[in-house]
Amino acid sequence: MKLQAHKFLYFSQAIIACGLIVAIVNILLISINGFHQTKARNQLMQLLLEGGKPIRDDKSVSTNAKTVSSQPTPYFASQSSQDVNSLSLELRVGLISQSPPIQIKLKDSGFCKFHSGRMINEYTLNNMLKIKNKQIADVKCVATDSSGIHVNNQVYRSKVYLVNRGNGWIAVNQLSLEDYVASVVGAEMPSLWNMEALKAQAVAARSYALAHIARPANKDFDLGDTTRWQAYRGISSQTSRSTQATQATKGIVLRYKGGIVESLYASTADISLQAHGHLGASMSQHGAQQLARRGLKFNEILARYYTGASLAKLQSRGN
Repeated sequence: MKLQAHKFLYFSQAIIACGLIVAIVNILLISINGFHQTKARNQLMQLLLEGGKPIRDDKSVSTNAKTVSSQPTPYFASQSSQDVNSLSLELRVGLISQSPPIQIKLKDSGFCKFHSGRMINEYTLNNMLKIKNKQIADVKCVATDSSGIHVNNQVYRSKVYLVNRGNGWIAVNQLSLEDYVASVVGAEMPSLWNMEALKAQAVAARSYALAHIARPANKDFDLGDTTRWQAYRGISSQTSRSTQATQATKGIVLRYKGGIVESLYASTADISLQAHGHLGASMSQHGAQQLARRGLKFNEILARYYTGASLAKLQSRGN
């Protein structure tokens, strides 16, 4: 009986120990606070954000991170880091504005196929989209480099997935991070605005997108295409100037204490305060334009709104 009692005691202690470990892990996860309660947990395990010196001039950000505030955040990066080609990073955008997708058009040598690999022509696919049943299906459409994929009235680059999980069809656009940012900049700001304001918008949009890659909306897409997330209209909102601003800031993001900032923003300071005041830092887009007109560079504009954050370039782990 004593032996059984001892075994029971050890078993009980083991269960309690496991329970404590689980509780501690949960507490640690819960206690990972964001940048003013908005910094996403950095789950991009293959990326590093390399630290650097405070910006003292108006030159473009180099491969080293440079602070956008007079109070830089200490960070020590691995010397084996190498630049990431951010064009190789892709994200999935749920085309909420095009729900339900009722018409798909392909040009040139674009094609669609089922998950099994079986091809499906445009006519059959569009008839399938009209069926309002609870079928579960997955269709992948691929565009050529010279043309996009038409979903209802919008044209999108790269790939579009048509997904039905039993609750109706939804279209998901998978594309490179930099193409996405160029479209968001054109959708969120007038392209004729000052280039430094557009650059600030590009950095904010890129950081916001990466935060949602780390914390996706669901298993099918990282974030949506409406102002609930960031406005995204595919090829139609990508202009030469939005592309220029994106290329000039390629791979640059906002970081805070080693994590990527979920950089919130709104049209005006009043809207920003009403929408995000309880969450913390938020950029006014009209305010960014006014600062740019006064001669401030994009890093200085971002410093006004995301105090204590730093600019960093995406890095990959070296072998």
